[in-house]
Amino acid sequence: MNPQEKLIKLKEFLRNLKSAVIAFSGGVDSTFLLKVAHEVLGDQVIAVTARSSTYPERELNEAKQYAKDMGVKHIVIVSEELEIEGFSKNPTNRCYFCKHELFSKVRDVANEHHMLHVLDGSNYDDLGDFRPGMHAAKELHVVSPLREMGLTKDDIRVLSKDMELPTWNKPAFACLSSRFPYGQEITPEKLKMVDLAEQYLLDLGFRQIRVRHHDQIARIEVASTEREKFFDIKVMDQIGTKLKEIGFTYVTLDILGYRTGSMNEVLSEDIKNNKGISK
Repeated sequence: MNPQEKLIKLKEFLRNLKSAVIAFSGGVDSTFLLKVAHEVLGDQVIAVTARSSTYPERELNEAKQYAKDMGVKHIVIVSEELEIEGFSKNPTNRCYFCKHELFSKVRDVANEHHMLHVLDGSNYDDLGDFRPGMHAAKELHVVSPLREMGLTKDDIRVLSKDMELPTWNKPAFACLSSRFPYGQEITPEKLKMVDLAEQYLLDLGFRQIRVRHHDQIARIEVASTEREKFFDIKVMDQIGTKLKEIGFTYVTLDILGYRTGSMNEVLSEDIKNNKGISK
């Protein structure tokens, strides 16, 4: 089935929902979902974005602008993951705690505004990654229309470009908590270090970046096509100096470049298959 055919099915699926609140991050997937849902359901759609220390201000501001441009009612809530018991210890099912907190609060908004469903922007490709947050979504009856209709990330980017959405080529983003090895404590200070380091790289013109926090070490991942920028000694010195000012002792470049979920590479297959994970 081609992307356009999937889009037709998606619109029909959304129409049958009647009304919905969408967990809206301002990323590629949730922006596409919000656009299509608003087109189909009109004012029976509300976007909800959570403000927290794991979500950079730049991303929040973009989400606000996208919702405003679409003319969608947008509500910003507070969902501070570091206050959730067990979250800051960074267990392998960390995302379960985060998503359960988020979707519970989005569900409250839906109830308050008499909306029938809560939706998220998970896509079909997400089924192939380690995502404990999906357990929380299932428990709280969150609907994932993009995944249900078999829409992949590539499909969504193609359709977003056709719709002239500004996010069609937006780099992938995940919350800042994903920058820490499992078992390493997450603190506001460490999150700030990562945020500042990544913002600095973005300001230098890098697009797809991650700064992984390995205690004293910053491990920089950039898109494969951007690695050659580090061949410039002045650029390396500039980045190294800045990240040391931010608080890192050592600054390294991951020569394999950016890849989704690189922190999951150390997990056993049992954990990846969600076996033995307590909730």
